[in-house]
Amino acid sequence: MAKAKKSVYFCQNCGHEETKWLGQCPACREWNTFVEEKVTPVSAKTVKERRETRVVTLSGIKTDEDDRMLTGIEELDRVLGGGIVKGSLVLVGGDPGIGKSTLLLQVCQRLSSAGRKLLYISGEESLKQIKLRANRMGEFTENLYLLCETSLDVIRGIIEQQKPDMVVIDSIQTMYNEEVASAPGSVSQVRESTNIFMQLAKGLNISIFIVGHVTKEGTVAGPRVLEHMVDTVLYFEGDRHASYRILRGVKNRFGSTNEIGVFEMRKEGLVEVKNPSEFMLSGKPEHASGSVVACAMEGTRPMLMEIQALVCKSNFGMPRRTAAGLDYNRVNLLMAVLEKRLGLPLSNYDAYVNIAGGIRLNEPAADLGIVMAIASSYKNRPIADDVIVFGEVGLSGEVRAVTMPEQRVAEAKKLGFKTCVIPAVSVKSVGEVDGVTVIGVKSVGEAVSVGL
Repeated sequence: MAKAKKSVYFCQNCGHEETKWLGQCPACREWNTFVEEKVTPVSAKTVKERRETRVVTLSGIKTDEDDRMLTGIEELDRVLGGGIVKGSLVLVGGDPGIGKSTLLLQVCQRLSSAGRKLLYISGEESLKQIKLRANRMGEFTENLYLLCETSLDVIRGIIEQQKPDMVVIDSIQTMYNEEVASAPGSVSQVRESTNIFMQLAKGLNISIFIVGHVTKEGTVAGPRVLEHMVDTVLYFEGDRHASYRILRGVKNRFGSTNEIGVFEMRKEGLVEVKNPSEFMLSGKPEHASGSVVACAMEGTRPMLMEIQALVCKSNFGMPRRTAAGLDYNRVNLLMAVLEKRLGLPLSNYDAYVNIAGGIRLNEPAADLGIVMAIASSYKNRPIADDVIVFGEVGLSGEVRAVTMPEQRVAEAKKLGFKTCVIPAVSVKSVGEVDGVTVIGVKSVGEAVSVGL
């Protein structure tokens, strides 16, 4: 007789398994994360071949620079830490239509032109759909092989037979393992499928890219253990209706997680943005109050962006505050500092603060830019177009030092800015810069008097 199916409950956050439903997961302490899945017990298969395992010393392991494959896309190579590591498992997540499949197909185009053997496996699109997208990108070589399949047993056999240099799985939620009775995309299917791809990547020394769907909260669908299993987690950010995309490394066992890559979506695909600062500042208004340029660091890359503020008299008893691209509570805190230390009656004014271009900025170095933009809008006095500001603001109104001021000033000089308003404690480390006037300020009062 066939064995009856039984129900097992999995935590969607951490993958913890229970025999009954629980309101709170005992492993990760999250509420209402358990989902029910039908599981059919499967008898253990006989292992035909047993791999030889041996213990080696750390000094006996050799690594070469050739262990990385350069994709030819500098922005992606930077986020990956210098290229694709052989035998690595990379997870790429992002909203629908953000450009995940387009980017990976472009990677296949570059690597196939370099003589690499590639296998693109799609469980969502037909071969004709992939061909139509490839026609917009340009010419492809014969080193790229396509496969439309969702069965892991078939995919494993083809990968072991072809032994390509890199494999793309689009997407992990469509793959299913026949030994697991639940539906494709479920917690157990995603976990088991990722485990199989991890074994293939490490055992055959093949780099595998996995595309993952995201939930409405913006995290990869499936158990959180999925992100722990892979070597690298990349997230595509940005509004799908805007032209730019930001590729951010959330986890990377082979490099830094602070680097970002900036792309622009065009008809022919994703195009690298070599100078993100110039891209973010395009269209900046001239001689407009409430507009100031600040500098943020994304990893080792300085990025200049425009902070805009609009302060107007409130018609209600409770003034309205809005922050787009910035922390709402941080904006309220800085407005309280302006009211207390400079005497600006902002409690009677509505305030709207925005980062132009739709990017998000959480670095404390943007504090001085927010303060200057709000003060400029309140006094209706424009800040000079060739001025850039950065610095952290404390509750006493003091301007504190930030990291890497030299790189920030150098980026400002490259884009033609003549004056930099920075924390006074950072002036010594920056030194003299040809063509740029560096002004150090100790408090927000000094900064407002200098800038306005």
